[in-house]
Amino acid sequence: MTVERIVRIVAGFFIMLSLALAHFADTVDMSQLSWLWFTAFVGANLFQSGLTRFCPMDSILKKMGVPSGCGL
Repeated sequence: MTVERIVRIVAGFFIMLSLALAHFADTVDMSQLSWLWFTAFVGANLFQSGLTRFCPMDSILKKMGVPSGCGL
């Protein structure tokens, strides 16, 4: 497992964890449609991309012709 994958997994987990903690502390109502669902979507995609190596944004950018690699 690479550093990039671990960073994606941890970042996605922390986003979803912070939303869950805010919801269960009654500071955020996730039962209402709001922009927090977008945050949950981003966190879930980060988490799954770290596990599966599939990232929708990566695919979109490659189709647009953006070069991949670190560019050092």
